[in-house]
Amino acid sequence: MNDRPSAHRRAHYRHFLPIQTRWSDNDAYGHVNNVVYYSWFDTVVNEYLIAAGALDIETSPVIGLVVETKCNYFSELAFPQRVDAGMRVARAGRSSVRYEIALFAADAETASAQGHFIHVYVDRASRRPVPLPAALRAAVERLCP
Repeated sequence: MNDRPSAHRRAHYRHFLPIQTRWSDNDAYGHVNNVVYYSWFDTVVNEYLIAAGALDIETSPVIGLVVETKCNYFSELAFPQRVDAGMRVARAGRSSVRYEIALFAADAETASAQGHFIHVYVDRASRRPVPLPAALRAAVERLCP
C-alpha cells in the first residue's frame, strides 16, 4: 500500500507568488534546505493576506498562529532557481484556516514540494481564539474551491 501523496499540478492552486532562491538557501548537499520550504509557506500566506488588506503585521488586533504544518518533498530545488509558491485554502473554520501550499520550479507543471499550514486566529493581546474578521474571511474564501 502506498500512502505517499502525489505531486499536485499548478491548476490546483489559485494564488501564486514568485520567489527567487538565494545562495544561502542551499545546504551542504547542494539543494534548498528543508527549513527554507516552511519559510516560503509562511511568506506566500502572509504576502497574500497583506495584499488582500486582511492583515497588518504591526497593528492587526487578530493574528494567525501556526498550530500544524506538514510538507512532502518530490524533487529538489536549488540556487539559482525561481520558485513559484502556489496557495489555496482547503478549509476556513470559525477561527482557523487550513492553507495548502505547493512549490513549483519555474515553469514546472508539477510541485517539487507541497504541504499545509493551519493557522488559528487569536486576539493579539490575549492570544485567545477569535472568529475570523470579515476582511480575513472574505480574503480566504476567495481561495477556497
